[in-house]
Amino acid sequence: MSRFLLLDVGAGTLDILFYDGCTGLNYKAVVRSPVLCAPERAQDIAGDLLVTGVEMGGGSLLDVLSKHARKARVVVSASAAMTLGHNPERLRSAGISIVDDLEAEKFAQSGEFENLTLSDLPRERLESIVSGFGVPFDFDVVGVCAQDHGVAPQGKSHLDFRHEIMKSGLEQKPSPETLLYDGKNVPAYLNRLTSAAATALTFPCREVYVMDSGMAAILGACQDFQLRGKKRFIVLDIATSHTVCAAIEEGEIAGLVEYHTRDLTLEKLESLLVDLAEGRLDHQRVLAEGGHGAYVRRSFGFSAVELIVATGPKRRLVENSRLPMVYGAPLGDNMMTGTTGLLEAIRRRKGLDFPLYL
Repeated sequence: MSRFLLLDVGAGTLDILFYDGCTGLNYKAVVRSPVLCAPERAQDIAGDLLVTGVEMGGGSLLDVLSKHARKARVVVSASAAMTLGHNPERLRSAGISIVDDLEAEKFAQSGEFENLTLSDLPRERLESIVSGFGVPFDFDVVGVCAQDHGVAPQGKSHLDFRHEIMKSGLEQKPSPETLLYDGKNVPAYLNRLTSAAATALTFPCREVYVMDSGMAAILGACQDFQLRGKKRFIVLDIATSHTVCAAIEEGEIAGLVEYHTRDLTLEKLESLLVDLAEGRLDHQRVLAEGGHGAYVRRSFGFSAVELIVATGPKRRLVENSRLPMVYGAPLGDNMMTGTTGLLEAIRRRKGLDFPLYL
């Protein structure tokens, strides 16, 4: 087993890694995210619009479709509607019609609509990119990571629900790979990852795994060579939409915090990192401050932190940090944090032996 395709679907970029487990050779690409491409495609359509496909990252798509509905018909299949939100009445109030998937097929055959198909994994585009690597579109394993808040029960916020999912997994085993799922056994409440797994399973491959991008980023950042031999450290991935930070002790997650990147200043981020190591973060307080959530298992104190490694496309935020901060590059590439984490999670799950990530 040696041919791995790893895909990290972010808000700004789609990061792609092909890895050969026998030789350690790898090929990479960072391209525009489907989360950006779908709204742009919708804006290019002038007339009646039919939206089909599966749940993916929505980005600005709901705003674009709401504006489109003021001048033309917008019909969305039930499966695709999950991309826009889990409250159908909100979509209907914006002038968007929701039909079941079978009825959507009839609309598609009518010839009255231009069609937009939603997917985090557009196959034709991926095949073109991988062919540019000079390797066949045929794999032993496909791994996908994306942020999935889950479909929260009525009365519970999606942020609290996401927090509970992570907390439940990490309390069983405090390592990111705990939240790696076999593509055929993804919890039903993780609708976006379920959709991604179903799409990936149509690719020519033997196995599919999916994972939340926050957990993948944490594990990927931990593979940076500057952390070898370190026992207590902090990793952070400052991505386009969200920033995730984790305190690591003896290979286990001691605590983590997530924030919307747009709401972070360097001063705020430094304060979060110190409080994370000290064990002072509280989930509800972080939410009240506008953050995305926090979880603390134990603290080891900021004075014990040996190093802080920053990755992600917006890591320039920490350029002038006063903390012991270095820039990380898992697998030699700052943008491969999520894909490297996916690969490492799969390696651990399957007990594989890879060359070092250098």
